[in-house]
Amino acid sequence: MIKSPIPKVSNKKQFRAIGIVCGMYKPHENNLLNKGFIEDSNGLKIDAVVLGKALPIIKKFINFEKQYYWIVYPRNKDSNSIHLQITGIWDPSNFKSNDDNITKTHDVLLSMGLKDNLFSIRGKLIFINIQEKELIIKICPSNQNKKNKSFKILVKGEISMKHINSFVSLEVMRIENSLFLEDFQIIETKTSEII
Repeated sequence: MIKSPIPKVSNKKQFRAIGIVCGMYKPHENNLLNKGFIEDSNGLKIDAVVLGKALPIIKKFINFEKQYYWIVYPRNKDSNSIHLQITGIWDPSNFKSNDDNITKTHDVLLSMGLKDNLFSIRGKLIFINIQEKELIIKICPSNQNKKNKSFKILVKGEISMKHINSFVSLEVMRIENSLFLEDFQIIETKTSEII
């Protein structure tokens, strides 16, 4: 059985922001692999960093001229820019990246109900801008230490104002440098116990 790049949630109120993006990773410098960009299939360059646990895999297996499915954590300061943190590579064919394997990987992804540029965002809905059709979701990592601080994700979309401060689960698509709401579920309404 092939492991999903976006695993099922382990508990009802699990916070997260994770997605999958297909493209070529290009480091800014050959001797410094942890900072660069992912160039998607449309040629758009998305600012990216490689997190520590993914670095050895990139050094050992990745051909920088080929596309892979990257497991990423999104970050954004506004709704028109996105930064990706690469946490892994999803490759059921075990790094034999070519056009045929990318197609097969795409088909496996679809069979799991997932697709390229899909993100799962789960957290507290803390802000709704009705005029701009923007939402802000607060994500609080489960291990509250200084390294893993809570952060906010901006999503373009509409949810009723009555759901403000509710815990929500969003299915979001990346289009260029923005995240757009495709579907949402209210997990828990207006609760004061969510941080």
